[in-house]
Amino acid sequence: MKFVASNIPRRYASLVASGGFEALQKLSPEALKYIAPLPVEYDPELPCYKDMLSMDGAIGGGMENKVNENLPKAQAIKDATMARSIANFRNAGQTVVHYNGSYHSDRHMGIIWYLNKYAPGVKVMTITTVLQDDIDKMNDESKDLADFVIVIPSSMTRIYK
Repeated sequence: MKFVASNIPRRYASLVASGGFEALQKLSPEALKYIAPLPVEYDPELPCYKDMLSMDGAIGGGMENKVNENLPKAQAIKDATMARSIANFRNAGQTVVHYNGSYHSDRHMGIIWYLNKYAPGVKVMTITTVLQDDIDKMNDESKDLADFVIVIPSSMTRIYK
């Protein structure tokens, strides 16, 4: 089984978070090999990116400051780069298993939106997990997150918060 690192180097996503897509223009040709081809198509109206603008510190690994307008762009460059990596790695008829944080693929957005651009017609199935106090009935807001939603009890021991 082959292993492919699909994500953009964090330092380049950080450049986008602080300076927008334009910040990538100063990178060397060597550095640009690790990023989806520029310019990256970006739709700020996609709910996964639009929702980020209303979150204060809820994402980004404990971010303390208010979300700025470039943070969804940083998410998009991550999504685009992972999708491009999948499209470049995958051979016709081959199954690829990609592991990513749920925000990158929930509601078939993020990576999936870009993958449909880089590899039109590719069949995609997603799996996500949700935490609930009551696991006997899935919460309505969780039902359309992925093709398969695994409900985990909120009381389960986790290694992160």
